[in-house]
Amino acid sequence: MFLSLILFCLFWAGLHFYVVSRLLSIPFIAHHVPARLLIPAVILLGASYIVSRVLEHYSIDGLSHVLEIVGAYWVGAFFLLFSTFFALDLCTCFGLWFRSELPALRTVALVLALLMTIAALVQARRSPALTEYEVFLDGLPREADGTVLVVASDMHLGALLGHGWASERAAQFESLRPDLLLLVGDIFEGDETTYPSWLPVLQQFRATYGVYVVTGNHEFYAGGTKIIDLFRRAGFHVLRDESIEPIAGLVLTGVDDVAFRGRAAHTAILETVLRQRPAGASVLLSHTPLETLRAASAGVGLMLSGHTHEGQIWPFTYLVKLVFPIMSGRYPVQDMTAIVCRGTGTWGPRMRLFKRSELLRITVRAKS
Repeated sequence: MFLSLILFCLFWAGLHFYVVSRLLSIPFIAHHVPARLLIPAVILLGASYIVSRVLEHYSIDGLSHVLEIVGAYWVGAFFLLFSTFFALDLCTCFGLWFRSELPALRTVALVLALLMTIAALVQARRSPALTEYEVFLDGLPREADGTVLVVASDMHLGALLGHGWASERAAQFESLRPDLLLLVGDIFEGDETTYPSWLPVLQQFRATYGVYVVTGNHEFYAGGTKIIDLFRRAGFHVLRDESIEPIAGLVLTGVDDVAFRGRAAHTAILETVLRQRPAGASVLLSHTPLETLRAASAGVGLMLSGHTHEGQIWPFTYLVKLVFPIMSGRYPVQDMTAIVCRGTGTWGPRMRLFKRSELLRITVRAKS
């Protein structure tokens, strides 16, 4: 663990060295921003998020929260800087081509990164977009035809997305008139000391037949037991490797995220839970979009996931796609429909580039 941390810090420092070297090659910065100021500023910004985690571990909460916010926004802006400079270096063979134009081109790359940073900040402050689907389910009784599922994932409530933002989401949920409100993991970001204050906010989340939630990887990282207890005190139904029938003939199955036990154990538990579920139209809630073929083969009609954020900030979209081919939107998997929410909130910096956060409104229909 310690070796991994050292290697990560070296890698992170190397990325910052690369970005600083490119910044100092831009004439305006070289002439107006002394290196003796730029380099310490970048070091402080680059270290802020890591230091915030250390301070949080030692319960130095006030300073850790400030550094967490500063560090989160720096991570987003930094990777846009790095990506634009690196893309330019690839196009110029790392400065071997277009040497005379290189200072101007790097100036353009810097301006482009700043514009994308501003766009990402603005985009993330817009209300989540609503995406609507209609899904036909085998075994759904006529009486349950037209049931409305409102789905949110990856809200990451905490230092950046606080009580006010969550209350706005509660009002947005209510306006969609959900029969069932489904929260598909990563509802909280961290900081166990703030959990008790969230109870009255979470109690604003309501639906006709109840609120149902499964854990995500961040519930595990932040201390699953306390969060799960908070969910239950708020009146949520926490589905931990179990099934429930909130409406006659409609079966919800929820599993803990793979982070709670590892991939092999997750697969075995998922198979057992699906084998033991009651008969009826089957909806599976699983935070990470894994084991879709296994779920489809077990007769699940609809699988709901999140986790990917659809990359959230360019160029992470392409990296996430390498890990999760089912990344965002609707996918047919054998006779099952898989839908991945790209996230109702944001992780890390409150930034989104090109696509807003989203909520899902799914109307389930009985097959004729």
